[in-house]
Amino acid sequence: MIKKYQMAAAIVIMLTIALSGCSSKEDKKTITISAAASLNDVLSELADDYEESHPDQKVQLNFGGSGALSQQIIHGAPVDVFISAAEEPISMIQQKGLMKKKSILFNNQLVLIIPTNSTVGISDFKDLTAGEVKKIAVGTPKAVPAGTYAKETLTSLGIWDQLQSRLVYGKDVRQVLQYVETANVDAGIVYYTDALTTKKVKVVAKAKSDWHSPIVYYGGVLDASKEHGSSKEFLKYLKSKHAKSIYSKYGFSMN
Repeated sequence: MIKKYQMAAAIVIMLTIALSGCSSKEDKKTITISAAASLNDVLSELADDYEESHPDQKVQLNFGGSGALSQQIIHGAPVDVFISAAEEPISMIQQKGLMKKKSILFNNQLVLIIPTNSTVGISDFKDLTAGEVKKIAVGTPKAVPAGTYAKETLTSLGIWDQLQSRLVYGKDVRQVLQYVETANVDAGIVYYTDALTTKKVKVVAKAKSDWHSPIVYYGGVLDASKEHGSSKEFLKYLKSKHAKSIYSKYGFSMN
């Protein structure tokens, strides 16, 4: 009889431990981050790094064009932190009364890329007007900050209108990159950090900073966040010196 009680007690203890383990996993605070597509690689590493030092928290990432993500949030998407590749998408959220404060996180550069094995003679932005250049990929200006910066650059050079019939629009900067990687276009305009992620493209020119608005990434915690404390902690981490070392590895600069 005693043995039976001992066995039953052991089973209860094992079940308690198992349930406790499940509970601890379920009790993790999940922070949902919506971020610009250009942050895919660097933010994935930052999230893993953050989780290591915060075992009670889980970072869930959602990437896309900043404009599209902004609209999703305005229409009720449950997001804790929004990181945009430009000020306008995050300012729209503030104007709707959904976020009180935004912070500058880091900077980027705009570059002109072509497929690595391309034989088309492109070494400068103005070369895009050459007859042999048939298709040029850029982000959709109204929804993708990289597209807005590309439009500003080409407008500054006086060639935007001339190139209209050759432009192929991407839903986000990573789609633009993919078009160039697969040689479906002759050239594309992306961020410097995107060009560093693949050997299938090469940078042939960098846009001068006075050709476009400053490329600044902004981040902020949504007022409706259910994990406000953890979200603020994650945003604070993104501004740390340790995070800066990870940004730098991917080509970003930090104020």
